[in-house]
Amino acid sequence: MTAAPHLLLFEPDARGHAPEWIGHLLERLVEQQRTVTVSVAVPPALAAELSGWTRRRGRTRVRVLPLRAIETALCNSPRLAVSGLARWWTMRERLRETGADHGIFLCLDHLSLPFGLGLGTGAADVSGILFRPSVHYPADPDRAPPLRERVRDFRKAVLYPLMLRNPAVRAVWSLDPHFPAYAVERYRHGHKVRPAPDPAYPFQLAAGAPKQADADADAPLPMVPPGRTLFLIFGVLSERKGMLAVIDALRRLEPRFAASVAVMAAGTIDPPIEARLDRALTELREVRPEIWLRFDNRRLTMDEIAAYVANAEVVLAPYQRFVGSSGVMLWAASAGKPIITQRYGLLGRLTRDYRLGLDIDTSDPSEIASAMVTAVRRGPRALADPAGLARFTESHSPEVFTARILEGALGAGFAENAANKANI
Repeated sequence: MTAAPHLLLFEPDARGHAPEWIGHLLERLVEQQRTVTVSVAVPPALAAELSGWTRRRGRTRVRVLPLRAIETALCNSPRLAVSGLARWWTMRERLRETGADHGIFLCLDHLSLPFGLGLGTGAADVSGILFRPSVHYPADPDRAPPLRERVRDFRKAVLYPLMLRNPAVRAVWSLDPHFPAYAVERYRHGHKVRPAPDPAYPFQLAAGAPKQADADADAPLPMVPPGRTLFLIFGVLSERKGMLAVIDALRRLEPRFAASVAVMAAGTIDPPIEARLDRALTELREVRPEIWLRFDNRRLTMDEIAAYVANAEVVLAPYQRFVGSSGVMLWAASAGKPIITQRYGLLGRLTRDYRLGLDIDTSDPSEIASAMVTAVRRGPRALADPAGLARFTESHSPEVFTARILEGALGAGFAENAANKANI
């Protein structure tokens, strides 16, 4: 690698982790290694946000490259073969255009097919973050996995070792801390898989962030009636995240508990569920008028998320057999809030290991309702272990995350330097 390395960060999906992670990586690079040139290829809306960041930081070696509309559309296709090949091709072209030495995929899951087929990336090599390894979790002996999950895991079992064999792939960073050992044991090139903790966003209420306030305040959070336990579900409000399951759970609450519950749903409602959600809400108002439920249907800033989490008493993350890590869990733990989430996969294991809250069968709305009643009856503080929340947050610091990702791109010397300066 040259004396002044050039990195290319690539993420065509502006939702979820992208703004936060790119911010962590750019801050660390600018603070620790000013001789590194960084190109960032992202959708236009996120590119505009990052351009504002570069202006605020003054003179930096960061260049923001907005993706074209057709590139963004193909890279985010619901067909994995299309999205995977589009992301591989777009990264390859941007590496060629910029002359970058190394490319970092902020989500490598889509790339198992093109890299499994042996496709290369030109003169540069790449690394990436793997969100959703699932082949290492044994099947539930009491419940046969759905056919789609068996097909999914078969595909991964075939493509993962082929992807790791590809010389263009330098490192694969797994958000699941249990997958690297499995890869080393099962795959010839499993040493390329290394753990990287999903970073917990530093929890603080910045000046100007909305707080609990009266109706005359600027951008206030809604006032919750006294005597109610406030549950928060936030992010992209989709079926996968359990938004519809929560509404079904609220229908099942007894009136005396329904009158003790408040639910705030903050974030963009996923368009595919809008019609079903409207029908479910109409029915909910008829059968459980005691429920206090409010929506803030828009994309939230980090400060706004921080404010919502700070005011909540319990965070809901009732994913529907979701594979991988979750920023919702990280936000909740960093704020010291208990979580109600799925028993399945990594989220359930982390919840049990660190005693972060309640892990349940979230595919059953009755269990979600029962967990909410438990929170009301026992009190939110009884659901989680404060020491476990603190240990989990500490082990998922942005400093550890950035040091490990940049190690794969710039070498162990840089990572050690960054880690020492960050006191990790």
